[in-house]
Amino acid sequence: MVNDPLGDMLTRIRNAQLRGKPTVRTPASKVRRWVLDVLESEGYIRGYEAAESKNGHPEIEISLKYFEGSPAIRELKRVSKPGRRVYSNVKSLPSVRQGLGVAIVSTAQGIMSDADARVRNVGGEVLCTVF
Repeated sequence: MVNDPLGDMLTRIRNAQLRGKPTVRTPASKVRRWVLDVLESEGYIRGYEAAESKNGHPEIEISLKYFEGSPAIRELKRVSKPGRRVYSNVKSLPSVRQGLGVAIVSTAQGIMSDADARVRNVGGEVLCTVF
């Protein structure tokens, strides 16, 4: 049983990139897909597709991205955790590495990057940061 499904997915991505794997699988959920949509639109992963495990459970197969042998994602951190939620209004959204990275935010208008949240003038729960 996993207490933090999003944290589990981020850890799977980190571990697979450390080993140089081209793809990684994770159990499927809507929140995971929405976070992967942001990662794909920001260019951190190649993409993802629906898959099925051997015992019939739905999974997501994530295609990881590398540039000259090194992973496209250098740092992937979970900010808001089940034991400690971190909320931020639009004025205090975190800037990751002076704007070179991305903070993924869960807002009332959906899960989006910090730049999109600033454009739409909404705050929310800071899920994770990517650089």
